[in-house]
Amino acid sequence: MRAHVTIVFLSVVLGCSLASADTIHLKNGRTIVADHVEEKGSHYEYDIGDDSYAIPKSLVDRVDAGGMPAHTESAKALADLPAFTPPNTLATEGDLVAKIVKDGKVDSDTVSALESKGNAELSATADFIAGKFEFEHGDINDGRRYFENALRFQPDNSTILIYYSALLVRTGKAEQALSYAQRAADASPGSADAFTMLGYAQFASDHTKDAVVSWKHSLQLRPDPTVEQLLAKAQREQTAEGNFTERESSHFVLHYEGQQTSESFRNQILAALEADYDDLSSDLGSPPRDNIQVTLYTEQAFFDVTHAPSWTGAINDGKLRIPISGLSSVTPELARVLKHELAHSFINQLSGGRCPHWLNEGIAQFLEPKTLGSDGHQLAILYKSQNYIPLNILEGSFMNFSGPQAYLAYAESLAAVTYISDTYGMSDIQRILQSLSQGSSTEAAMRATIHSDYGSFESDLARYLADKYGA
Repeated sequence: MRAHVTIVFLSVVLGCSLASADTIHLKNGRTIVADHVEEKGSHYEYDIGDDSYAIPKSLVDRVDAGGMPAHTESAKALADLPAFTPPNTLATEGDLVAKIVKDGKVDSDTVSALESKGNAELSATADFIAGKFEFEHGDINDGRRYFENALRFQPDNSTILIYYSALLVRTGKAEQALSYAQRAADASPGSADAFTMLGYAQFASDHTKDAVVSWKHSLQLRPDPTVEQLLAKAQREQTAEGNFTERESSHFVLHYEGQQTSESFRNQILAALEADYDDLSSDLGSPPRDNIQVTLYTEQAFFDVTHAPSWTGAINDGKLRIPISGLSSVTPELARVLKHELAHSFINQLSGGRCPHWLNEGIAQFLEPKTLGSDGHQLAILYKSQNYIPLNILEGSFMNFSGPQAYLAYAESLAAVTYISDTYGMSDIQRILQSLSQGSSTEAAMRATIHSDYGSFESDLARYLADKYGA
């Protein structure tokens, strides 16, 4: 996503509330559920698992006791997938999950031993349990391998097909996911989960009309507020794009309203995107496998479809959604927007869809290319006074931020990526993304590449900004 705002940085006023609790409520509406929270001067320090963080009090509304245990982002993302219980016919095998997952990792020897028994149902179950664990913990490659093994033993198992489809959609292979999701729906015509996943695959692969039908059928089988929201978005897209035409190039499918743009303008857009595709393939590698959907909107239609905050300039939600009102050629600003949004597709591909938002937006801005300019000095001041937004707070979406908060979030993200590139090189940014795709947390990926956790990284970034821009 790219923000277009012309406002100044946040002024931060330190709060003075006293609290020690488990759930941190931020002023921007988001919450952080932590294992332990402790007040330390102008900050709260909190622990999530083995990682420790700090956040300025100025960003906190309140801290409440008694929060639920923290969940990983990947677990939240999978909340709408069906639950799994090993088949009753395998009861004599004991607790399969406990046998296969030991000390927080899959025991591949146990999986192989279970496969060697020659029972197709047992083999499929063992591989599925292993694949589900790896998928939920972010190791896309091992998750895919185990799911594919499971399907060798039970090719029409709806639950395995649903999870495998979800993995493919998440890694930018929606067209490939379509056939597996359809097989899941065919195998279990009474499964709301199967039709929900089929709708995901259809929507992501630009079959919006079919996705509407699938999600409506899913809701008939079982009400679900998340599916209702997805259906509403698809229907808004249908309404806005009812008379749109499409045109393909080597790597893109362009959607546009015939009277809205000239053929020359559309040719310029596709040419710019194809050139950006080549540049990003060189800079990042791992280009998306499927053709990338690009839709051109009027300003009003863009916000009608996306319901994005007013400061948003464009969105990549799996499809590049670009407002072009008032334009008749590719201006330098539009060229940067196109490259920024396309960069997100490459970043998501390389990270297996697990890139934290600050890193995703920082890389996309860096590759536009964009520099900090006068914002560098303002950032240096904020980092020196420790009034910045901590990067761990910026791991999630910026969409609920106000305009000033978003401005600061984007500037910090660009500063962080600029510092990594200047100090360690673009190759280490690629290695961080690859580590994320293998299931590492952001901090673990940073430790393995640039040998920094968030605390030391932000201290180093503060010195970098002070040296380069003054404070």
